[in-house]
Amino acid sequence: MSIIIKKLSDTEIADKGIHNWPIWEKEVSTFDWYYDSPEQCLILDGEVTVKTDDGDFHIQAGDYVEFPKGLKCVWNITKDIRKHYNFG
Repeated sequence: MSIIIKKLSDTEIADKGIHNWPIWEKEVSTFDWYYDSPEQCLILDGEVTVKTDDGDFHIQAGDYVEFPKGLKCVWNITKDIRKHYNFG
């Protein structure tokens, strides 16, 4: 189970309705997280390293990310994060 990180075009962002998704913000911090449902998000600002059993994933502003259901990880936010997110 792995994290998917990619860049989306403006058209792909619009087609997914991402700008209508809620926004989540978090300051520089480190915390454990478990995904009990899949999440898709678009990072608006900031940087984070997500540590998983499959390795470390560096995520930054402009990245579209898919987190699978069942993922256990540690978020290490190194620059305050703002993201659009969608569960399910």
